[in-house]
Amino acid sequence: MANLVIPDSNVFINATRAGLDPFVEFGAHADEWEFATCGMVVLEVTRGLRIPKILLSFQERFAIMIYVPTTNQIWERTAQLAWTLDRQGVILPAQDILIAAHALQTDAAVLTHDAHFRSIPGLRVINRLS
Repeated sequence: MANLVIPDSNVFINATRAGLDPFVEFGAHADEWEFATCGMVVLEVTRGLRIPKILLSFQERFAIMIYVPTTNQIWERTAQLAWTLDRQGVILPAQDILIAAHALQTDAAVLTHDAHFRSIPGLRVINRLS
């Protein structure tokens, strides 16, 4: 069985800025990874897309990905993570803690270029697919 991974928003944004299609990259690794998303990633990515045709394409592709809903349990885990990290002097963006909570809840890795995700205890973080 493939491993579950939640690509962070910056993976989509960096690929798009470079003129690449992140979903093509994901497809090339579908034999080893299952790709999931959550509402926060969808929000962060789609709000920055300026061309309606590209927005529609991303929306259609997000719609067929595994979707991890933001349950009350995930909100509680996010709040606890934020509180704990803050007390340790590790102040991270709330949206990244929320994405991490989704990954922790589903035993998924986070694919990201942001090093601060490595500050979250128990979170599997990868910066490339192979």
